[in-house]
Amino acid sequence: MNLNEASVDKYYVVKKINGQGPLKRRIMDMGITKNTVLFVRKFAPLGDPIQLTVRGYELSLRKADAELVEVEETQGPKGEEA
Repeated sequence: MNLNEASVDKYYVVKKINGQGPLKRRIMDMGITKNTVLFVRKFAPLGDPIQLTVRGYELSLRKADAELVEVEETQGPKGEEA
């Protein structure tokens, strides 16, 4: 599943970042790397952008960028129930 298809109030772990060059590097520079746990806080009223918690900080990500991030649903950050 891609991050743009994720549900609100759930945790996801990053499996792969698609894309190439500067776009992939920009996503990784925001802290979204393989095996990182993300928490989807909310979607903006029109669905774009997505608000996430990544590595303890809040991040807004455009849907077009979120589409490049493959994720898998998981439990809380340390295996706890969300």
